[in-house]
Amino acid sequence: MTTTLRDSDYARAEQMLAPYRARRVPGSKLVPQWLPSGARFWYQVGHRYVLVDPSRRARTEAFDHALLAAALSVAAGKPATAADLPLSAVEIGADDAVVFGAFGTRWRWADEQLTPSATPAPVPGEVPSPDGSWVAFRRDGNIWVRDADGDEFALTVDAEPDFDYGGLPGTTGLGSLFRLLGLPTPAVLQWSPDSTRILVHRIDQREVPELVLVESSPPDGGRPVEHRTKYSMPGEETVATMSWNVLDVRDRSIVRQQGEPEPIMHNTALVYAWWSGEHGVHHLHHSRDARTLQLRRLDPATGAVSTLISETGSTRVDPTVLLGDPHMVRILSTGEVLWWSQRDGWGHLYRYSADGTECSRITQGQWLVRSVLWVDENTRQVWFVAGGLVDDDPYVRQICRIDLDGAGFTRLTDDSFDHDAVAPVEGGYLVDRASGPSRPPRSVVLDGDGRELVVLEEPDTQALEALGWRPPERFRAIAADGRTPIYGLLWRPHEFDPQRRYPIIEHTYPGPQNYRAEPVFDAMHHGEPEAYAALGFAVVAVDGRGTAGRGKAFHDHSYGDLGNAGALDDHVAAIRQLGHRYPWLDTSRVGITGQSAGAFAAARALLMYPDFYRVAVATSGNHDNGVNLAMWAEHYHGDVSAEGKRAISNASLAENLRGKLLLIHGELDDNAHPYMTMRLADALIKADKDFDLIMIPGAEHALIGRQHYFLRRTWDYFVRHLHGSEPPTYRLAPLPLPTLGL
Repeated sequence: MTTTLRDSDYARAEQMLAPYRARRVPGSKLVPQWLPSGARFWYQVGHRYVLVDPSRRARTEAFDHALLAAALSVAAGKPATAADLPLSAVEIGADDAVVFGAFGTRWRWADEQLTPSATPAPVPGEVPSPDGSWVAFRRDGNIWVRDADGDEFALTVDAEPDFDYGGLPGTTGLGSLFRLLGLPTPAVLQWSPDSTRILVHRIDQREVPELVLVESSPPDGGRPVEHRTKYSMPGEETVATMSWNVLDVRDRSIVRQQGEPEPIMHNTALVYAWWSGEHGVHHLHHSRDARTLQLRRLDPATGAVSTLISETGSTRVDPTVLLGDPHMVRILSTGEVLWWSQRDGWGHLYRYSADGTECSRITQGQWLVRSVLWVDENTRQVWFVAGGLVDDDPYVRQICRIDLDGAGFTRLTDDSFDHDAVAPVEGGYLVDRASGPSRPPRSVVLDGDGRELVVLEEPDTQALEALGWRPPERFRAIAADGRTPIYGLLWRPHEFDPQRRYPIIEHTYPGPQNYRAEPVFDAMHHGEPEAYAALGFAVVAVDGRGTAGRGKAFHDHSYGDLGNAGALDDHVAAIRQLGHRYPWLDTSRVGITGQSAGAFAAARALLMYPDFYRVAVATSGNHDNGVNLAMWAEHYHGDVSAEGKRAISNASLAENLRGKLLLIHGELDDNAHPYMTMRLADALIKADKDFDLIMIPGAEHALIGRQHYFLRRTWDYFVRHLHGSEPPTYRLAPLPLPTLGL
C-alpha cells in the first residue's frame, strides 16, 4: 500500500538535515581551542563557552554569560541574552580575557568589565606569528607581513600570474566557493616557532592548460562572466609544480629550495611540511603517480634538500589512512623519525635514526594506526588512535600507547565505541569523543593512562526522537566474493511498521580516499539518510572493497578498477542480504543517490546494474574520470591509457540506461567540472535515452546557497519514481552559509 506524503512529512524530513539536527543534540560537535600554554582549552556549545583546566579537573563557564549579556545590552544599546549571545570571532587569552565581535564592534571582557577593544578581528587569509608580533598575508601573489604598529612590507616581490607564493593550485576546486562567500584565497604558509621566518611554497602553473566556466547569471545582471581555472587531466604532460622558500622577516632575505620543483597533485602537498626545531624543515614528497613517498629535509639556511626515507610500492604509497588526514611523521629532538607505513599490508609505526636508517618497528598486527596523538620523549612513549582492534568492527577506533622500542603496548580504551581523540601539541592528556551510531559523542578529558579527568559533554537524542528519529543499525554483510566481511548502516523509516514493504535508497560515496558508513553518531551524511527515513524510505550506506580505513589489500581492490566505484557488486550483494534478513525491505524498489564521487557511483550503479537499481539522483558528479583532475586517475586507478580512461567514464555505459536518472550540477563547479555531467548527457542523448537534468546557475561543487533546492528536487524524484506518489508542494528553507572556519 502506497501512502501519500504531506507537507508535514517534508517538514519533518527537513528537521533531520545537519544544521537543524545539530541544534537538537547540542554538544555533539566539540572542537577544543587550546590556549597558548597548551595546558587549558575552551570550546563552544551552542551559545555557551566553556573553559577546561585538566590539571585541576575543572570545567567552568569561560565567563558569566548573563553578566556579559547585560553589559553588552547596555554598551551596544541592543538587547542580548545569555541564551543567545551574538558573539563572533571569539578569542580567549591566557589571562582568560575574552575578545569578540558583536553588533559591529570589537569588544573585550575582562574582570567583569566590557570595553571596546583595539585588537583587530582575525582577517580571513591572514596568518599571525606564534608570538603575535607579526601577521603574514598575500598581496598580488607575494607574501607580506605587518607588525603590531600596522607597518607593512613585502618579503617577496617577484610573483607573477600563475607563478606566485602561498596560494592554491587551480585544481583545488575551491575558487568558486571563496567567490561565493566573499572570502580571499587563504595564505598557506608556516611560521617558524621563534616567529622569525616563514616557510612558504611557490606554485608554477604557467604551462598548465586552462578550463573555462561561464557564469550565466552574474549578480549584477550583466553579460555572462567567464572564470578560468588552471587544470591538469590524467596523462597530460604538464601539471602544477611547487618549490619551497624560507623567508626571513628580520633581514628580508629568501632562501630557495635547491633542485627541481616538485609536482603538486593534491592540496595536502601544501601542508605536509613543517618546522622541526633545530633539525630544520621537513616535508613529504609524493611522486606524480604516488607510488613513491619520501621524507625530505630542507636546510633553511642553504635550501639544500636531502632525502631521509624513501618508500616505493606497486600501487599508491599513502602517508595517511584517509586522504587529507594529518600526517603521522614526527621528528624527535634527537633527530629520530617516527614513520608510518603500510609496507606489511597494514598501517604501522617505525623508528628511524636521524640519518634515515631504519632502527626498529614500533607497532605490528592485523590492525592499523589511524593517527598519532603525541610523543613523550622523556618516557619514550607514543600515544595513538588505532583501528581494527575491535573484533566486531574494523572501523572502530581505540586509543593506545606503546614504547618507542615496540614494548609496552597498552589499550587505554577497551569498549565498542568509536574514539575520536585529539591532544594538545605537547600532549599530557586527551580530549576523547566516544560515540556509536545510536549514541552521541560522550566527550571527556583523559590523562596519559586513560583515566577520566573531566566530563565535558554527554548529549542525548530525546529531542531528535520526539521528531520520529531512530538511530541507524550497524550491519555486517559478505562481499560479492563470498568471503570478505563488509559493513554498513541501515536506517529504518519513521513510524516503522514491520508488516509493510519499504523502498530502499542507498546513500553512497565510493571513496576510494575515504569510507562512508562510519560507526559514529554523526557519520559523513549531513543528515540526508535521516531525511529520507522521515519520508518513508529505508536507507542504506555500504563500504565495499576498495575503500579506505582497513588493510592495504582491501583498499587496493579499487586500484586499476576505479570504474567499479567502491565495488558496486559488494553493494548489491549487501542489499540483497539485508532483504533476506528483513522481509520489510523491498529489494525490487532500490534507488541510489550521492554527491561528487557519490554521484559518479549513483549513475554508475544504474548503468552497471540496471536490473537492480531503478532510480538514481547524481549531484555534482565526476562522471568522466578520464578528464577529471589528474590525481584521481593517476593515484587511484593507475591506467591512463585510452582504454583505461574509458573504463572510468560513465558515458561509455550510456546504452545501458533503463531506470530513472536525474543529473544535477552547478555551472561554476571547479571541483568536478560540469562538463563531466554534460558529457554523460551527450552520451545519453546519442543513445536516445530519457533522463532528467538540472543545471544550477552560479552554484559551485557543494551547491552552497542552493542546497535546499537540489535536496527538494531529489526528494521529489524519489517520492515520485520510487515511493510511487506525487510529492507535496512543501518548500525547504535555504540552509545557512558555512564560515570555513575563517
